Amino acid sequence: MIAPMADIEVYTDGGCSGNPGPGGWAFIVSKGNDVVRCSGGEAHTTNNKMELQAVIEALLFLRKQHREREYSLVIHTDSQYVRQGITSWIHKWLKNDWRTTAKRPVKNREYWVRLKELDDALRPEWKWVPGHAGVELNEACDALVQEEIRKHIEK
Repeated sequence: MIAPMADIEVYTDGGCSGNPGPGGWAFIVSKGNDVVRCSGGEAHTTNNKMELQAVIEALLFLRKQHREREYSLVIHTDSQYVRQGITSWIHKWLKNDWRTTAKRPVKNREYWVRLKELDDALRPEWKWVPGHAGVELNEACDALVQEEIRKHIEK
């Protein structure tokens, strides 16, 4: 368990083999020397769904561990889709009744609804990190995602 009253850093990643195809998601929560790693996957999914699922799972984990918002929280993602979606695009989607500027329904709406609820409750700071660029915990998340993908390819 991660102790409260300190800064928490979260790294997330998601991906799949083929798009759609077998996929995986992962997160790493770090607070000082305490580190929690978690991952999962699906037999048939998309890259964007797994990127979103990784963040949702991390925030659900933190909400369960900490009933009160007593820490600063930074989410690191290599997905501009996730970062831009939750910090910018979602406001327009909500105004437009979950439609894009092209008047099409927003893809993965159910994931965005869940992520918005968690974002509102936990108020993380969102940071983008470049993927496959040597950022240690981002690379570790990617390795967990690849393990999950392999599990679902082998089924």
